[in-house]
Amino acid sequence: MADIRLEAQPRNEFGKGAARRARREGLVPAVVYGHGTTPVHVNLPGHALMLALKTPNVLLSLPIDGKDEFVLPKAVQRDPIKRTLKHVDLLLVKRGEKVTVEIPIITEGELAPGGNLLEHVLNSLPVEAEATNLPESVTVSVEGLTAGDSILAKDITLAKGTALAVEDDTVVLHVVAAQVEAPAEDEAAEAEGETPAEA
Repeated sequence: MADIRLEAQPRNEFGKGAARRARREGLVPAVVYGHGTTPVHVNLPGHALMLALKTPNVLLSLPIDGKDEFVLPKAVQRDPIKRTLKHVDLLLVKRGEKVTVEIPIITEGELAPGGNLLEHVLNSLPVEAEATNLPESVTVSVEGLTAGDSILAKDITLAKGTALAVEDDTVVLHVVAAQVEAPAEDEAAEAEGETPAEA
């Protein structure tokens, strides 16, 4: 997965007032931490960051203290109504370092006929992979599955260099039998009270 480079401005003002001023200028306050270093506070370009975050577990490259550093988004705060970005926590990572992330699960194929339902026990799969080579998602085939069938974590094929970060027998997907509607009570009672027609 290619990294996305964003410009980062050092942030020396803190508090709600400073954050509001930054957002009015199209910037998003962020903090970079990890590897035992002192947290670094920066402002990032809001529109470019919003586009970058559309990719799950996107790897960002930021200029920090005169050199480019790799970071992963760990916590994203959004306005509950406008859904605009308010603040982002970024984890500092190194090339070759293994990290644990959750990747979206995408299903393909059709269940066996019968109107059964596919239940997503997990919407994302915890995996461990190299920080600079994280998979964006994992695709799972549900073709022909019937009621009662399940797909376990160990059944999913992962990209080379990626390992499960959950137990092998964790249920990821499960097929639930279609619900059969019982006849209405009044219809059942009427059926019980029927008598043969007189000859």
